Amino acid sequence: MDWAGLGTEILTILAFVGVYALLFLVAKAMNDFLTPYRLIEELAMKDNIAVGISIGGYFLATAIIFIGVLTGPSTGLVQDLIAVTAYSVLGLVFLNLSRWSLDKLVFHKFCNMTAIVEDRNCGMAAVRFGAYIATGLIAAGSLHGQGGGVHTAIVFFLLGQVVLIVFARVYDWLTPYHLQEEVASGNLAAGVAFGGAIAALGLIVARSVSGNFIGWTENLILFAEMAVTGIVILMIVRFFMDKLVLTGHDINREISEDRNAAAGFVEMSVALSFAIVLVALI
Repeated sequence: MDWAGLGTEILTILAFVGVYALLFLVAKAMNDFLTPYRLIEELAMKDNIAVGISIGGYFLATAIIFIGVLTGPSTGLVQDLIAVTAYSVLGLVFLNLSRWSLDKLVFHKFCNMTAIVEDRNCGMAAVRFGAYIATGLIAAGSLHGQGGGVHTAIVFFLLGQVVLIVFARVYDWLTPYHLQEEVASGNLAAGVAFGGAIAALGLIVARSVSGNFIGWTENLILFAEMAVTGIVILMIVRFFMDKLVLTGHDINREISEDRNAAAGFVEMSVALSFAIVLVALI
């Protein structure tokens, strides 16, 4: 057995685990600084499940970003540690910016933070969970691969946010109920369904930006094709949800009138399953 090689591998793993632990603490510090609540107080003293759902998506997204950067090209241990740390912090900046875009450009009719912290609105928390996962996937994809840099990562992250906003508008337009009103009123089913759909789209968009940067024309065309395909497929799947799963029942009525959280989770899982299959086929 190559003990020296094994020892080197273990030390490398420990080094990157240490980097992620540092990144995790930075992510927590950024959240504490940029949000008006104290995380420990909300989780341990007030048992606020909405905050728990939201921050859970945030922390999962940090891991997604870290893995996206970590699995990029290697240039040596020291250089890799520096690059992974720097690009992961950039990804955290992206992640926190996405919270602003969700609040101001998608669910702008009410205060998202008040809904989660004071009203304990789990529907809004589920939306934010999905948005964090989608943003984490897109950020990871934009920071992965060769040929680009910080400028390409920023451009594709911003384009990804635009796609998510457009998708939210299309989703709201094509559903017979008002998404913002349902989420604002604490409808968990509506929040879970939309959160799952936006996470599914994030997975598809992430695939379009995760390859090597060849050139602006080629990469932007691929991005546009994947974004449009993702939106169309996810909306078609939702349209036929009644026939695919809830035969004889109206998924929209189950979500908006009955507030059936089970139906919301089914819609989430179906959207994610089709996104996973699509990404695997590309």
